Amino acid sequence: MKHIHIEHETRYVYDHDVVLAQHIAHLRPLKTPWQTVHEHRLNISPPVDDRSDQIDAFGNTRTFFSLITPHRELTVNSDSRVEKRARYTNFDPTQTPAWNDLKAEMTYGLDQPFVAASEFVWPSPFVPWLAELKDYALPSFPAGRPIGSAALALCQRIYQDFTYASGSTEIHTPLSQAFSNKHGVCQDFSHIMLGCLRSVGLAARYVSGYLLTTPPPGQARLRGADASHAWVSVYCPGAPGQWLELDPTNQTIADTSHVLLAQGRDFGDVSPLRGVIQGGGTHTLEIAVTAQLLDDNVIST
Repeated sequence: MKHIHIEHETRYVYDHDVVLAQHIAHLRPLKTPWQTVHEHRLNISPPVDDRSDQIDAFGNTRTFFSLITPHRELTVNSDSRVEKRARYTNFDPTQTPAWNDLKAEMTYGLDQPFVAASEFVWPSPFVPWLAELKDYALPSFPAGRPIGSAALALCQRIYQDFTYASGSTEIHTPLSQAFSNKHGVCQDFSHIMLGCLRSVGLAARYVSGYLLTTPPPGQARLRGADASHAWVSVYCPGAPGQWLELDPTNQTIADTSHVLLAQGRDFGDVSPLRGVIQGGGTHTLEIAVTAQLLDDNVIST
């Protein structure tokens, strides 16, 4: 069990007044059987003129807010305290259904029961079906292989074959480009794995959140030095909750060090903060994230 404190601050500074702004935030961590949200505060400056919270189609808390007061700076600070409990301690990936049997369940049939997870088989705006992804995925999926074992093998191959390179891609870098260049950031690693899984007929979700990291030996954790993170959740009967969360950026099962923020088809469904503004001109963006155990020593940068 881990108690984790997350601070996530986003700051926009504009060259000119923004006279109208409407934003959507996905910044409240999800409540699950393995993750309890003990506290969450979302502070916005300047004060908003309108705000509402809703649960979206994927079960995430989505916050709408708008400002009609002219402003040249916007700061959104999310402060959360969560409790993480081990999910996969006794999980055995070899004791899961054959992936090709599961694929058959995802295919629509008139006399076949509907499986809700099948909505995550289809392509999405950031994750199209690509033949090259299917060709890459298939060696991990020989007929009869358990879905848990196959998904883990694919996760390991992506980690080994692709290079993590901060700043090498942008939000709208096409999936085909990230795949052909063999480098990217956690968003790209996750989109590539999603594309591989869906290309062979399996259901998989994009997960956004935070990763608890450890500073180098002898060094204190720097406040604001972390980053938001992304990983994948594949439909896997036999896994706790019927889903197996895998982090291809780090070649690991996502468990107590991964704080789940939101989940959807791809990044576009769960962007931490996005919006439309009138005015502002050019802008600068600063993001600071701190994810720490509550007894960690933290200093400010």
